[in-house]
Amino acid sequence: MFLSDIYRPEYIKIDLEAEDKEEAFEELVDHFCNVSKINARQPILKAIREREAKMSTGIKKGIAIPHGKTNAVDRVYGTLGISRKGIDYDALDGNPVHLLFLILPPEKDAEAHLRLLKRLATLLDDPQFYTELALQGNTRDAYGIIKKYEDMLITGSL
Repeated sequence: MFLSDIYRPEYIKIDLEAEDKEEAFEELVDHFCNVSKINARQPILKAIREREAKMSTGIKKGIAIPHGKTNAVDRVYGTLGISRKGIDYDALDGNPVHLLFLILPPEKDAEAHLRLLKRLATLLDDPQFYTELALQGNTRDAYGIIKKYEDMLITGSL
């Protein structure tokens, strides 16, 4: 499973308006529902909130990976949100979050979810990936950065 298959340009939202974690969840889920035409806002928000209640998904400086398994989807989906000003996310390191990689896996496919998390974690280990992605001003360019770094990972040049 490729990040570039999940975070296609239409599933990327630049300039998130959210100021806190809850607003970010709602903004990302609304964007996802509008793009995917999957009318499941409440079950998706419930899944994300339940997962987040266990421990913050603000995992490293400037990055959060909110996720929640739900029967509202039949395959793994994702939405990437980019915030210029930063979001008060209650992250583990206490810093604001600028990149939010929402992952929505179906309850029945935990393995695909884990593969996607592993690939994302590998890319996020490269600080240049974060820096370049956070600077993008439109969805096509943001997608291009994801594709570029994922291709580098596949070819072993990352």
